[in-house]
Amino acid sequence: MNRSTIIKVSLLAVTLLLCVDRTLPCSAYKVTVGPSTRFGMNYDTWFEHPRIWFETTGHGAAFTGANDMGAAGFSPQAGMNVYGLSFGTLATHTPDNGAPGVGKKPIPGRVQYLKDILHACRTVEEVKAYIEQYDHSVLSNDVFLYTDRSGKYLIVEPYTLTLGEEASYVIANFCPSTVSDFHSITQQRYINGTAFLQHKIDTSLAFCTALSDTMHVCRAKHGDGTLLTSIWDLEKGHVDLYFYHDYTHRVHFNLAAELAQGDHVVEIPTLFPPNKEYQQLLGFKTPLNSSALDGFLRFCLFLFLLSAVYFPLSYFRNRKAPYAGYKWMLAALGLAMTYYVLQLATEMGIYFFPSPYRDPGSTLMTLAGYLPFVILIALIPLLLLNRKVLKEKAWHGASKWMLILNSTAYVAMIVLFVYWGFYNVLA
Repeated sequence: MNRSTIIKVSLLAVTLLLCVDRTLPCSAYKVTVGPSTRFGMNYDTWFEHPRIWFETTGHGAAFTGANDMGAAGFSPQAGMNVYGLSFGTLATHTPDNGAPGVGKKPIPGRVQYLKDILHACRTVEEVKAYIEQYDHSVLSNDVFLYTDRSGKYLIVEPYTLTLGEEASYVIANFCPSTVSDFHSITQQRYINGTAFLQHKIDTSLAFCTALSDTMHVCRAKHGDGTLLTSIWDLEKGHVDLYFYHDYTHRVHFNLAAELAQGDHVVEIPTLFPPNKEYQQLLGFKTPLNSSALDGFLRFCLFLFLLSAVYFPLSYFRNRKAPYAGYKWMLAALGLAMTYYVLQLATEMGIYFFPSPYRDPGSTLMTLAGYLPFVILIALIPLLLLNRKVLKEKAWHGASKWMLILNSTAYVAMIVLFVYWGFYNVLA
């Protein structure tokens, strides 16, 4: 490897040290005709165990969610209380149009805060007054849609609170206050929802089911997407659930009847017939749902970071050693893979979106999506280098064992890349 190539590879690796998160898709809507209002929520996530639970505290309420926050319990993703006040939360990038509240009470905990709002409030005006007490900017990656029985709604962003009265409203993963032209929004689920409502508004269950269906997500790679669809009838106090983007099977709950049974939890998958795509989700292992894979990635992270430091130092100590130039290649690969392993450990979308992974918000992350192919190509010269180094006894001590460990780790990573479908560019 000549010096020019070594420098180019090293510069690319350094560039890849920056990262940008990718937002999970969700969508929600409300429709009002006369006294009837329904609120619909598509929960698009890779959490595996959604539930619905009922709490009799204060204004009794039902909540759905799948994000286990440990001792705090499951975080509510949507819900409705006995007065027909509903809400849903959607992930979004933090807007840059505000600042944290001054002199506001801190939110003690996300889970209890979200539940307390439904237990304490009856209308969106009451919700607005309740939230204004707190520094809600700490929920900087969320936008909330509250809707009450009258059809009025409240948009809660990190820095703004906006009331509305339109008969229909659709939202996805964005903060409305930052959008000057809603026709410029490219999120397909939002486009589908607004187009569906362009010529007709209805509050029948059949209409809202069709609306939720047209806004749902199902990705071709693994069949993942919308985990749970909930449609809340704010006038009657009913909720209808559809599981894992299957709109042929429905489960119905009457809030008053459920609250009469006291506090209780229902695991949603147990309510529906077996779902092939859901079973595929459960069986697909990643570092985020497998402790063994998580442990392996932690080892690789340490190894690659150590290699990025060790091999340049080793080169300068003995640059005349045979094949010393390859140490720059190993250092560059180690640096790049340190970044990539961090993304594998935190960014679930890498495993489910088409390969090579592309992030429209980050050129750097998009470049990193090609690293599995770089490692595959680099494996042949690495194995040849191992053969020469061992046969000729060209490297000794730590350098030899670091080379062997790196090569073994890259082989294992390639096996995992195959399993995760990172080479299925035509899928």
